[in-house]
Amino acid sequence: MSAYRQNDINATSAWAKLHQHQRATRHMHMRQLFEADAQRFERFSVELDGLLLDYSKNRITERTLELLVDLAQAADLSGWMTRMRQGEHINVSEDRAVLHTALRLPVEDSLFLDGQDIVPQVHRVLAQMRVFSDNVRNGVWLGYTGKPMTDVVNLGIGGSDLGPLVVTEALAPYSSDQLKVHFVSNVDGQHIARTLRELDPETTLFIVASKSFTTPETLLNAQAARRWLVSHLTEAAVSRHFVAVSCNNTAVRDFGIDPANMFEFWDWVGGRYSVWSAIGLPVMLSIGYTGFSEFLAGAHAMDQHFFGTPFARNIPVLLALLGIWYNTFYRAHTHAIMPYDHGLRRLPAHIQQMDMESNGKRVGRFGEQLDFDTGPVIWGEEGVNSQHAFFQLLHQGTRLVPCDFIVPMNSHYPIDGQHNVLVANCLAQTQALMHGKTETEVLAELAGLPGDELDVLLPQKLFPGNQPSNTIALDKVTPHSIGMLIAMYEHKVFVQGVIWGVNSFDQWGVEYGKQLASRILPQLETGDEKSMQHDCSTKGLIAHYRRRHETD
Repeated sequence: MSAYRQNDINATSAWAKLHQHQRATRHMHMRQLFEADAQRFERFSVELDGLLLDYSKNRITERTLELLVDLAQAADLSGWMTRMRQGEHINVSEDRAVLHTALRLPVEDSLFLDGQDIVPQVHRVLAQMRVFSDNVRNGVWLGYTGKPMTDVVNLGIGGSDLGPLVVTEALAPYSSDQLKVHFVSNVDGQHIARTLRELDPETTLFIVASKSFTTPETLLNAQAARRWLVSHLTEAAVSRHFVAVSCNNTAVRDFGIDPANMFEFWDWVGGRYSVWSAIGLPVMLSIGYTGFSEFLAGAHAMDQHFFGTPFARNIPVLLALLGIWYNTFYRAHTHAIMPYDHGLRRLPAHIQQMDMESNGKRVGRFGEQLDFDTGPVIWGEEGVNSQHAFFQLLHQGTRLVPCDFIVPMNSHYPIDGQHNVLVANCLAQTQALMHGKTETEVLAELAGLPGDELDVLLPQKLFPGNQPSNTIALDKVTPHSIGMLIAMYEHKVFVQGVIWGVNSFDQWGVEYGKQLASRILPQLETGDEKSMQHDCSTKGLIAHYRRRHETD
């Protein structure tokens, strides 16, 4: 592992030159950059298989890009890309390979991990998923009482929920009319209760998605679903209405699931990168094997672009470098994602987990303390709704907030020109954020107002502009384009982790709260104050719960 060590990235000349460049250009306004270069869009945009990245509305010049590419080279990005692709154990804290890209390799390819070709394993599980999904979709798989399935409930959390949820919702135009897919993740009982309230136990199939089959939230929901099913049918019905995505054969069998209906995935697949694996079973059930294959093919196309394209024209690398430019050198600590497509409304949450769980780190991959800013806060909401919520802050607030706008050029629902209105709003927002509104323009609007009113209104109507954004335009939301889009963000996160020197593939910060919760839970139930090793606030809250909680 010592071969993976690198010099401190913030001690390199590339880092110093970027700081100097930022200080020299920080007052530069994009309005002037566009006025000076009529070819700026052509110069700062890249297209791949119907996905266009326009990054011209950024506070950058050609020199900025040169320096950012130099930074990537100083971090040995090419070397890390090769190590990941070849299956080296780059997840150093857990001694694991990182091979979600292998999940979308064609069957004729090969990739050896620790001396074994894993591509046949991947396609064996895909074949198992295909048989099962075809049987469910075609009404061959019958429930305990002999009825075909009408509803599927995915029980998972984190990557076992958000990834398949986002893709299933995005690809709703391709979904089966005979099968409705639901997702339950929250340990809050109302999530499972409200979902089950609408379902028929005779025609409901549950997928328990947990690699270890020990995830507390998922198992609590699975046990609740099991009790509901058994109360309406019988214990013997469990094996016809539950399947598992897991590696724990024993726990799956003990639950009552036939191990033949367990779909495997591997420790070299991180949860937030797992939608391409058996975790994507609800996606395949929704859109079918052919659609899922196109989804994988879109991701593979982005993989080939990522691994084979020079950094200066590489879409994920460019997005990553721009993010570092703002987060680390401008100290802009949030990044907003706005999909102008209702089906993609949960995409910001998926990217939020993917990014913040990966790069929300304060130490480097070998435990060294970092003294610069790493992962940003990712947030966002669907357009046009977001325009009536937080866009006021983007346009006239005091913070620099880089944004990604995602918009399809064609809609599956062309209703009375509404898609034209949607796209017009998206493009208008990126233009307004970039250009702003000058004092001269506002004075022209307010011509004729008395001086006192003008003094009050003029500053209120000024827009500083110079707010950076990327526009990601898809020809249409399809399985292929959504595969490309999600893989693009995966690679962006990886690149940023490499440059910051963090391990993007562990998540120890998630574990501590779980450990404390396991200590607090019995104290909520028993109130044994002697065993409480907590601060006075936590003790007080436990006592308050004990006083006010109504016994279940």
